[in-house]
Amino acid sequence: MNPIVHFDAKDNLATTLRPLSAGEKVIVEGHEIAVNENIPQYHKIALTLIRVGEPVIKYGEVIGRAAKDIEEGTHAHVHNIESLRGRGDK
Repeated sequence: MNPIVHFDAKDNLATTLRPLSAGEKVIVEGHEIAVNENIPQYHKIALTLIRVGEPVIKYGEVIGRAAKDIEEGTHAHVHNIESLRGRGDK
């Protein structure tokens, strides 16, 4: 079983179905991704480089913006994603 789930072709993130270890390799849509750091179960992994300020996409929808560059294979979470939800200024 693939240890991650990728919901939409537009997504630049996928969700882990089990903890992933640094150095592990996963396959998404035929593309091999090297896991850069330990990622907890049910957290997000970047499928491609997401530059600071670029949209972060899951379920085919923008869920936030990159607060800093997020390298392919990196844990994507509150430390590097700024949510746009509930913000009145954006």
